[in-house]
Amino acid sequence: MPERMGKYWLMIATLGFVWGGTFLLIKIALDGITPFWLAAGRIGFAALLLCSVWGWRGFRLFHAERNWLSLGLIGVFSTAVPFMLINWGQQHVSSGFTGISMAAIPLMVLPLAHVFVPGEQMTLRRLIGFAIGFVGVALLIGSKAFESSGAELETYGRIACLSSAACYSVSSILTRRLPAVDPLGLAAVVLVIGSIIIVPVAWLAEGPPPRPDNQTLLLVAFLGLVPTAAANFLRVIVVREAGPTFMTLTNYQVPVWAVVLGAVFLGEALPPLMLLAMALILGGLGLSQLGALRRLFASSR
Repeated sequence: MPERMGKYWLMIATLGFVWGGTFLLIKIALDGITPFWLAAGRIGFAALLLCSVWGWRGFRLFHAERNWLSLGLIGVFSTAVPFMLINWGQQHVSSGFTGISMAAIPLMVLPLAHVFVPGEQMTLRRLIGFAIGFVGVALLIGSKAFESSGAELETYGRIACLSSAACYSVSSILTRRLPAVDPLGLAAVVLVIGSIIIVPVAWLAEGPPPRPDNQTLLLVAFLGLVPTAAANFLRVIVVREAGPTFMTLTNYQVPVWAVVLGAVFLGEALPPLMLLAMALILGGLGLSQLGALRRLFASSR
């Protein structure tokens, strides 16, 4: 079990890094494509990739008991709806508020897991750890997380970003509660469901798909391959095997990597309180997962 937990820690570290750079790429891609069609292209490309691999493996899905209703809801709440909400919301809010919205996911998942997932009880230590991590994220992003963007639809944009976080929280709980299922098949089906929803919605909301330039097409392909197809597969594994609460540790890493990558590639200034913020984030994560860390370090001796 400790060896497996080490694997899961590596997975969430990878997801934190990948998703940390995703918001930057979305911002750039939105210069050449509309929000809903960006989501449609990203999800559709990822669905094709995973379905190809899934088909090669024989289209296995449920091992015994089937739960198609939950599967459909997972497809709605883990891809199509949150992608549309966050792509639209990012146009009307500051990037800092988007980061804060995603950092709120652990605080949303904690009470949901306590009620709906056996063995994921909300302890005081875990709650304090997540709260400390959230404060660290707020310090890392700084005052721009809460300052106004000046956009006319800013209030609705903020609601969209928070609603996106709520969608991810609900989908994690539903994913964990599914009966025995093939993780690759689950990741593929979820993306197919998302594609079926997002394409007609994009057409109705934004008209026929635009003709993006080559740079935008490459960005859409990359967003579909790495932070959507590959990352969704890893996310399914972590949620199914390590639990939705453990999976939320990714959300406190994402803003850290977003800030670091922005400094490296865009020359953005690092926040003055970055060291304190990172200490709080790491301390909060460590406190919330103290038992798992103890077992991991004990096994390495």
